[in-house]
Amino acid sequence: EDELGGAQKVEMSFVTSEEEEEEEEEEAARPSSDITALVRQYRHWPWSVSLTGFLLAYAVFGGRYHCYLAGGQGEEDEEQGGRANPLAEGGAGLYLGELRVMMRRLLQDEDIVNTVSRVSRADHPPGSTEGTSLASEILRRFRLLPMDHTWTESLYATLQFPHRWRSSLWLLDSAGWIVEQIPLNPSDYCPYSASGSATGCLVYANYGRPEDFKWLEGAGLSVAGCVVVMRVGGGVTFAEKVWLAQRSGCGGALIYPDPADLPQDPRRLGLNANTAVSEHVHLGSGDPFTPGFPSFNHTQFPSIQSSGLPLIPALPISSTVAAKLLSQLSGASCPPLWRGRLPYVRCAVGPELSAGHRISMSVHNVMTPVLLNNIFSSLEGRVEPDHYIILGAQRDSLGPGAVKSGVGTAILLELARTFSAMVKNGFSPRRSLLFVSWDAGDFGNVGATEWLEGYLSMLHLKAVAYFSLDQAVMGDDVLSAYTSPLLVDLLDAAIRQVEHPKHLGQSIHSQAEREGGSWKIIKPLYLNSGAYSFTAFAGVPAMELRFSEERAYPFVNTPLDSASRLQEVLGGRVGLTGRSLGELVGEMVLRLAHDHILPLRITSYADTVLQFSAQLNRHSAELQSRGLSPLWVFSARGDYSRAAETLQRAIEYSDLHDPTAARYYNTRIMRVEYYFLSQYVSVVESPFRHVIHGRGDLTLSALSEHLTLLTSDPKRFDEKRFRRQLAFFTWTLQGAANALKGGVWSIHNTHTGAR
Repeated sequence: EDELGGAQKVEMSFVTSEEEEEEEEEEAARPSSDITALVRQYRHWPWSVSLTGFLLAYAVFGGRYHCYLAGGQGEEDEEQGGRANPLAEGGAGLYLGELRVMMRRLLQDEDIVNTVSRVSRADHPPGSTEGTSLASEILRRFRLLPMDHTWTESLYATLQFPHRWRSSLWLLDSAGWIVEQIPLNPSDYCPYSASGSATGCLVYANYGRPEDFKWLEGAGLSVAGCVVVMRVGGGVTFAEKVWLAQRSGCGGALIYPDPADLPQDPRRLGLNANTAVSEHVHLGSGDPFTPGFPSFNHTQFPSIQSSGLPLIPALPISSTVAAKLLSQLSGASCPPLWRGRLPYVRCAVGPELSAGHRISMSVHNVMTPVLLNNIFSSLEGRVEPDHYIILGAQRDSLGPGAVKSGVGTAILLELARTFSAMVKNGFSPRRSLLFVSWDAGDFGNVGATEWLEGYLSMLHLKAVAYFSLDQAVMGDDVLSAYTSPLLVDLLDAAIRQVEHPKHLGQSIHSQAEREGGSWKIIKPLYLNSGAYSFTAFAGVPAMELRFSEERAYPFVNTPLDSASRLQEVLGGRVGLTGRSLGELVGEMVLRLAHDHILPLRITSYADTVLQFSAQLNRHSAELQSRGLSPLWVFSARGDYSRAAETLQRAIEYSDLHDPTAARYYNTRIMRVEYYFLSQYVSVVESPFRHVIHGRGDLTLSALSEHLTLLTSDPKRFDEKRFRRQLAFFTWTLQGAANALKGGVWSIHNTHTGAR
């Protein structure tokens, strides 16, 4: 029987080292089966990345390099590896520098290449034979390592797949008769699209961003009832495109990859004109039919579904199909920046089609309960075993998924092998390391989110940080880190230690400085990231790292995302680049597992709120004219800043060799991210309730956006709504400040009478 066959347990089934030896013998006899202005950070929308990255990095990095020596790779000495004694706990006597050398020696390229090839040999969606076979193989590989515990957790979730009745696209004449049926690939679909039909005029909306729909509105073009065509990219997920189209009144959505957004170098592989890009359209994460609840199969669910499920049908189409449709559009010309590179398309926005034609689309998808398997393996900490450093990667893919699931799984297994070998060779981690292979990532990180929902009440007390390895290698040139600001100092130290995979002899940091500054590495967390739910939903500091090229890797979410194409794009350097990414993550994990005091910057959110305070100041006259005062926010921000700095000083002047003191401070540090989850909204109705990284009215970005209406469009400024937003944010910030202060006797609340 397959190792995962029929498994429906939720309880942890630990595998001891003795059991592992027996299982290894059984396995040998068995046939083998084949993660500043965060103010403007785009919890709301992701297209403010460049401005956000600049402001965030300025606030986080500016003037703070005093913690580390300037220079290139290898610039830190032994004592600077951590703020505490560099000796590892448990009497192993290994310094941080020695552990680094050991890790670099053990990390290998070859296994990464082999695993990417194995994972991406065929499509492996959740619940498929190939997906189950891959899960069994990964479970077996974890069990063959000298890990302390290995187990699976299974759950049922509702996923959506194409129905045997194929989705269709037609051109109709003015009388409604079919003029032409446009061929579609039956395997191309948008998971969680609404099923049904839409018929009407056709409109082109560029990337489908808010500003694109705003331009159409300003041009006097009504999109109500129309089918809208949008380009892949623009910093907007498919889910956001479809949600905006729905909000604007569109009847359906078609999404295509434009050649203008793909690599133009003839020496590089590109996406062929007949290939569509598939991506889920649920504006959220996890099982959309159990929002805020875990989908463990013994749970009795209330009858509820996510508000992020779209109400209009959506289809991915190829650039060939898009050219056929858009070449027949008439009406106003589109703005110059909207022009793509489709052949024979003059770029009109519509809504008229030639000869009075209309467009009709029909989507036939079916919801199916699927048994998912998350696979866990851990190394237990010797001093704080109940504090976990978590590394995870998506395992499934609707296509071959070399980038989508292959590289992340390969680096995950390589880091698990490396750290387990280090423990065997004398490394004694203070805290536990947890390696996780997640299921159903292609449907909105369902496996990871459901696990978070199941353990939400305790994760902020247990989880130190999460590192997502999803899509970690899409190139070998530019590093991006989508991260909580609490982890930025940790990243800054790590990029000074790791060699750049393309520019040998240079650290990642020194190469980034040559190309304009290491601050460019920092990016805001985004909705489809494997790290997003950990921070925005669970309040755990999280990071997702990625090597890429200036032009996006074109094959993600397509049937062409294969190991051979990835190797060709990287010039055969998949293993080398994967190893560099693994070393970078390993460097940060090593610090978190080794240092007496967790190296997280607890003052970072004070810098974030300071940017918003400055914005409030600029609008103080308008606010006061309406009887609103920003002083409440200023006071809460000051309280938080003082509390964070006081805690930081207390740590620096404490005896960090005292285990009781170290644990006391680490527990308070670990809770900082959690304090920014709003306690004033329901987790079911507003799951992403982090006031900095989350979504909805409760966030700082929504408050900031509303504030700008005071001057840009005063008639749309809603004073009652603004007061509510301000109250939600301010009391969350004040609550974080109060919690950081410690005991209630340390809190002197002078704000109860504030207005």
